[in-house]
Amino acid sequence: MENNYELKYLKLLAKEFPTVQEVSTELINLTAILNIPKGTEHFLSDIHGEYDTFNHFLKNGSGVTRKKLDIIFPEFNNVEKDRLAFFIYYPKQMLRKYENLMTNDEYQIFIREQLLNLIDISKYLSQKYTKSKVRKSLPKAFSYIIQELMFEKSTHTDKTQYYDAIINAIFKTKRERNFLIELSYFIQRLTIDRLHIVGDIFDRGPSAHLVMNKIIKYHSVDIEWGNHDILWMGAACGSKLAICNVLRNSARYNTLDTLEDGYGINLLPLARYASKYYQDDDCTIFLPKNDTIKPDIDKEQLVAKMHKAIAIIQFKLEGLVFRRNPNFDLNSRLLLEDIDYTSGTITIDDVVYPLKDSYFPTIDPLDPYKLTEEEENLLAQLKNAFLNNDLLQSHIEFLFQNGHMFLKYNNNLLFHGCIPLNPDGTFSKVNVDGKDYFGKELFNILETKLRVSFLHRHNKKSNNNNDYFIFLWQGEHSPLFGKKDMKTFERYFIKDKKSHYEEMNNYFLQREDETILKNIYIEFKIDYNKSKIINGHVPNDISAGDRPILANGRIYAIDGGMSKAYASRISIGGYTLVIDSYKIFLMSHERFTTTSDIIEREQDIISLNQSEEVNIEREYLYDTDKGKKLKEEIDDLYKLLDAYRDGLIKEYLKEKQSHMK
Repeated sequence: MENNYELKYLKLLAKEFPTVQEVSTELINLTAILNIPKGTEHFLSDIHGEYDTFNHFLKNGSGVTRKKLDIIFPEFNNVEKDRLAFFIYYPKQMLRKYENLMTNDEYQIFIREQLLNLIDISKYLSQKYTKSKVRKSLPKAFSYIIQELMFEKSTHTDKTQYYDAIINAIFKTKRERNFLIELSYFIQRLTIDRLHIVGDIFDRGPSAHLVMNKIIKYHSVDIEWGNHDILWMGAACGSKLAICNVLRNSARYNTLDTLEDGYGINLLPLARYASKYYQDDDCTIFLPKNDTIKPDIDKEQLVAKMHKAIAIIQFKLEGLVFRRNPNFDLNSRLLLEDIDYTSGTITIDDVVYPLKDSYFPTIDPLDPYKLTEEEENLLAQLKNAFLNNDLLQSHIEFLFQNGHMFLKYNNNLLFHGCIPLNPDGTFSKVNVDGKDYFGKELFNILETKLRVSFLHRHNKKSNNNNDYFIFLWQGEHSPLFGKKDMKTFERYFIKDKKSHYEEMNNYFLQREDETILKNIYIEFKIDYNKSKIINGHVPNDISAGDRPILANGRIYAIDGGMSKAYASRISIGGYTLVIDSYKIFLMSHERFTTTSDIIEREQDIISLNQSEEVNIEREYLYDTDKGKKLKEEIDDLYKLLDAYRDGLIKEYLKEKQSHMK
């Protein structure tokens, strides 16, 4: 035995496996598990509150489920396979639909056919999983029945009567509806073994809270934080500037309902404040821009006033935050001091621009960043609302528990935005607490800052770690922002679009350079010949000639513009990257319409394979991160087995039996 610490560990392990027989059984079990095919991973990014689209991708396996039916039921025509697919995606709605279209006898025969088909699909999909994992995935109410139907051959003469008796009993007890629904959900779960969300759950779309509810219930998921997620995380930690940005974005895209109805956050104080100071201001440039949401003229006028009010407060707060953090290098964004309030112009980089709106009733030209007493009170109310909202806090806690700045998973590198680079391709340095960080360590220190902020969010003392949410939102060297400047003020107030230009980080310009890319692979300790870099953040449209697959297949940029706010400039409706035991393939999706529309037509949105990279050898669980952990467990169990046989640890059989008596 190498040392006493190892012996102590093995004695603890012996309590779980107290006999040679139990150790041997577990070793056989784990060794067998290592040799099953790896599970299918799905990668999505930039959901931006589009719940219906996101929910559909989970239900239809991003188009993979329908392709499986071609393999399982080659004798079916396309109409039959489409109908069966929709019973998997939306079983409740499909049951109601056909119940109204058929007589009772026809309906019973029809549902029986669908049930038998779903059982066959379950058998096919479960082949790559252990029986133990399949059992754990089954709905409790029907677990035994489904196992009997899946693992028994209905074609065997001696089992036919038994098999039919189970099906008949389901119908006789009037449980066929519930059984079919649970079986459909089971199939959905088997289709995706692991879900990776590569950032930006929040903003732009109307239902981020529903997306989060869905994610929290999902069986296996990780999240790589996006820049929009960071804002909501900062707001939930009490950052007043993050709260202002969340409110401003929500007003801009007309999604304040997410806050008011979804999370129950009271925005009446902001509405009162905005109505008081901008009652006679039409706030034209602040009218919501999201044309995918049904307009309400009166509401839009109020939202515009709220939008302007919170934007001005945000610009004021930036003075406080940027000045106390010179390492953020954001003082160039303090523009309120560059306004000529008499002429209604602003001077930026020696260029004088007329302002599209110069009505600033709450700004003191002599001290433009000073908050009024009313603004201080309003911010205190808003901070209290965000800090003490149970649903929002539970969602953000989940993001911290299951999310990261970056993730290495099965030897692939996942992050939302970029790895900040200098013009010469070297890693950009950021000073944090007097020390320079870059590359992997920059990601790590920034993640630490955020986690500390969350843990101390209710402390009454000033929490300057909160400021790092803002750095990540708009700092030049932020891994999540990826641009030199965020031109929020210019986009609102200056007509000349040249002033709106935001220069991209050098990562996006140089990431295909072989030398630079190899340095990134070395920095994050991934395999240049095998590993993939997977990120989102920058929308691209493959149908318009954009390239989501870069650097000879080493980089996958999978933001396909899922948000309907992109519909005017991106024709597709998102990407899904799928990695299974055989291959890697990227799918582009037609833009999602409505759930009721596709159910009525029984025609799924079109999902097209845009690339396919076939593995030279099929990958098994022993090739994965989980497999590495299982190998470590196997090594430990062999050491325990040796310790039993060498007499270093005694079996606990007699003691265990005595205790049981």
